Parts: sequence; structure tokens; C-alpha cells
Amino acid sequence: MLKRVAVLSDIHGVLPALEAVLAEPEVRSADRVVLTGDITAGPQPGQVLDLLTSLGDRVAWISGNADRELLEYRRGLRDSIPDPIAPWAAEQLRADHLELLARLPQSLSLSLQGMGRVLFCHATPRDDEEVVLVDSRLDRWQEVFGELDDDVRTVVLGHTHMPFVRLAHGRLVVNPGSVGMPYGRAGAHWALLGPGVELRTTAYDVEAAIAHVTQGSSYPEIAQWADYFLRAQATDADALAAFGPRDGRGDTASQAST
Repeated sequence: MLKRVAVLSDIHGVLPALEAVLAEPEVRSADRVVLTGDITAGPQPGQVLDLLTSLGDRVAWISGNADRELLEYRRGLRDSIPDPIAPWAAEQLRADHLELLARLPQSLSLSLQGMGRVLFCHATPRDDEEVVLVDSRLDRWQEVFGELDDDVRTVVLGHTHMPFVRLAHGRLVVNPGSVGMPYGRAGAHWALLGPGVELRTTAYDVEAAIAHVTQGSSYPEIAQWADYFLRAQATDADALAAFGPRDGRGDTASQAST
């Protein structure tokens, strides 16, 4: 049974943010580093995958909708992706990167000391694009968790780039936020599990990271992309307004990019 697990979600191909989190002592000493998807769709996808694979079996991988979309694009199963940077990112991946993405599961469960069986997924246990939020109504949580085994008492998910912890029908729900594309406040957001839950933020030099990403990526709009996402110019209110209709509460607001 594992004692400590670090959870990194929605890295979105931002190498300096990932490096900052991996340098944290608690991440370096964790029994496992779990990636809850959307690892690659961003300005440095290959570099991010190479760094993570170098960590070997300490890393447990889960696919996100963006990872699936990049794979589908490269395999000719789709001719477009809503996220503007994603088609470019897909073209940067080598054959071994694509093979890795193709092997990733949609979810996994681990037993943690003091927490029992914990289920990790990207968006919800049943779908990699569904939206649930900190303020989603209880019947929505009941719907998306309806097929879970009773012994799963904690669910860890990502997708919406905003950290939270809440109870839903007796289950603890944890969203670590986003490492590379945070909404609400700057920094690289992640979580530490076992025996409880800690939401963590790793501060790093955003100005230096913007310069590094801008110089190290050939994406044509990289300067604007890095300035917007690394500075977290999308507020939590913006994101909640955009995502809200996708959890069933309405259908009039625009959708945020994930």
C-alpha cells in the first residue's frame, strides 16, 4: 500500500512548470507520481513526454481528452481539434510518443494508506470530456459516479484546471488544478495524497518561463499563448462561467479550452 502520491494534472506541454513541480521535495520523495491527463497539448509536448518517461515506473499515466485528440489527429481519425495549439502539438510527437499515448488508460485505482482505494481519472470516471465543478449539484455527482464500486471513497480528477476538494455523496473529490495552464491564479498547481489531501501550488519564475517557452517552441502564436496561460489571465470566475453549462446547469455560456 502506498503512503504518498503526488498528482499532476493538465501539464499541457509546459516544460518549466513541470520541472518546477518535479523539483519539489514531496514530489521527489512520493511513492508514485500520477498524471491525470492532458499531458501533451501545449508548446513543448515532446520535451515534457521525454522528461516524464525518464522517471520510469514512479510515474502512473492516464490519458486526457487532449492526449486522445492529438493521437486521433496524427492517425487520421480526425481532421481538426478545437484547441488551436493542439494540431501543431500533434505534429511534434515522435512515433514512440504516439505509441505511449495509445497505451494510456482512462483511469486507474491505487490503494493509499489512510485513504483506501482511490480512483484517478481525467474528467470523470466514465468520460474524458465531461465537466464537474466545485459547485456542481449533487445529482450531477450522483450521475457521473453512478457506476463506481462502493469501496471507492476518493476520486481524483482534472480537466477544468481549477483546484478544489469537496464531498459528494460521501465520496471525497479532489481536483489538483493545472500544472501548465492554471485558471484563477498563476503557479503550477498539484496535489499530495496520503493520509489526507493537500492542494499545493509551486511558484516559479513566470517571466523566465515565458521566455523559455517562447524561445523553445516553434508554435507560431507562442508569445501570446505563453503570456495568456502562464500568467493565468483566465480567472476562476471566467472558467466557471464558461464550463458551467457543460455540467448541465445551462447552455448559454461559451466553453473554456481544455
